[in-house]
Amino acid sequence: MKVVFLTLLLSCGLIFGQKAVPADFKKIPEILDNIELLYPFIVPDKAYAYWRVLSNDSDYEKAVIYESQAPDFMTINEPVPERGFFQKCMGNNCFSYILACKNEKPVYFSSEQQLRDFIGTVDNLPEAILLAKTYGYSVDTGNRFTGSYKIEDHHILMYLMQSKGCPAVKESFWIKINRKTGKLEAKSNGVYAKDENCSSL
Repeated sequence: MKVVFLTLLLSCGLIFGQKAVPADFKKIPEILDNIELLYPFIVPDKAYAYWRVLSNDSDYEKAVIYESQAPDFMTINEPVPERGFFQKCMGNNCFSYILACKNEKPVYFSSEQQLRDFIGTVDNLPEAILLAKTYGYSVDTGNRFTGSYKIEDHHILMYLMQSKGCPAVKESFWIKINRKTGKLEAKSNGVYAKDENCSSL
């Protein structure tokens, strides 16, 4: 076990010692590592009269994460789906979903792929981070190799991370997202952290 850990540390040091985040990449603001604060930046690919992001919390007031502007008379009362995106557990307050109103009918978006479809064209950095999250990548603003970005005309480039397993292992990735299609490419930069205490990562 110690040999494996030592090997990971050495390989990590070699990888990060030979590479550097390009100087034209900016630091991702710390506030953007909170998924719930990204939803207001979504510019849906299609026009909806109204939409809201909810969790499956049994308390309806607590379930609403974000809701767009809507006419006062418009309400949507629909049952909670059985599953959603960013599933954390089974039971109450374990996943999120979007409920939208189009042509006076409710439309659900309750999977990672459906969230990607809802976002459509990637208009900004928060949308890019959300899209990357649907593939299991997230922001760690404590490290340039896991919290940097660059916006180009046709792509958004980011350095993000994945955390897997127990003992928990963090791995840095270079991410390239096509702004028009939402297609994501990823390339590993190697493991940069390992912790026996899984809850700490």
